[in-house]
Amino acid sequence: MSQPARLDTKPTSQPPLRWKHWLEDRATGALLRMGQFLPYRARVAAMGWLGAHVIGPLAGLRRRIRDNLALVAPDMPPTELRHMCRAVPANMARAIAETFSGAEFMDRARQSPIDGAGLPALEAARDAGRPVVLVTAHFGNYDAARVVLRDRGCDIAGIYMPMRNSAFNDRYVAAMKHIAEPVFPRDRSGLAGLIKHLRQGGMIGLVADHYMDHGTLIDFMGQPARTALSAAEIALKHDALLVPVYAIRQPDGLSFRIRIEAPIPHSDALTMTRALNASVEALVRAHMDQWMWTHRRWKKNQPR
Repeated sequence: MSQPARLDTKPTSQPPLRWKHWLEDRATGALLRMGQFLPYRARVAAMGWLGAHVIGPLAGLRRRIRDNLALVAPDMPPTELRHMCRAVPANMARAIAETFSGAEFMDRARQSPIDGAGLPALEAARDAGRPVVLVTAHFGNYDAARVVLRDRGCDIAGIYMPMRNSAFNDRYVAAMKHIAEPVFPRDRSGLAGLIKHLRQGGMIGLVADHYMDHGTLIDFMGQPARTALSAAEIALKHDALLVPVYAIRQPDGLSFRIRIEAPIPHSDALTMTRALNASVEALVRAHMDQWMWTHRRWKKNQPR
């Protein structure tokens, strides 16, 4: 099985800390510490406002959102497009505030209702010790699902992409570990730890909507997008359930609903990955402003 090994696309060592990274980390840390003086509800709302009106424009996120929507939703009305340019960075900033709020976020997430056609199968696998590959997307805040499922006895290991800013990466990894462990970096040693956890009857969580340079061109939102087959290949090799899981942010901006979709039937990796893409697409179309439209999902989307 060659494709899952290509999760190892980043070096194990972190790049050197530059003054710019140091400054970014200190500024972010100061902002997060200032937020701690606010009640949880106000803190998350304030970060959402900053994402919509400050971070989004200054970081060039609005341009990326417009470019992606011009590709897959060219007929979107201008008023909706302006809403998306504010709401998407707001959701991303809210998720950051939540992740760094630790116990307060976890207490809120534990109140999330959980449902979906896949919940009985997931619980049966948990009770039987059968491995499960949980697949989610950069949508809502998937850490809420991690909290809820861990509380229900699901032993989930996560994997993350190490950031270029090594100082902020250390801060972010510590926050993720506080929510639920274990988490592994997306490198060779991290992949080995992830697979070991799965072989022991655990569950692993992967994100399915990354651009992958080595990926196969598969339709997503009506356009070809390079997509890794790794999640499906891992599930096939280890006889694991392949289950889409999402945390959908509710209208109050603070709470979530956890959706467990029916397991993807085992067939071949390409067919299963197409089903995963279709699952994410249906969710995004139902809640357009909760997906990370800032990601360059469709770059290099022509056959080589």
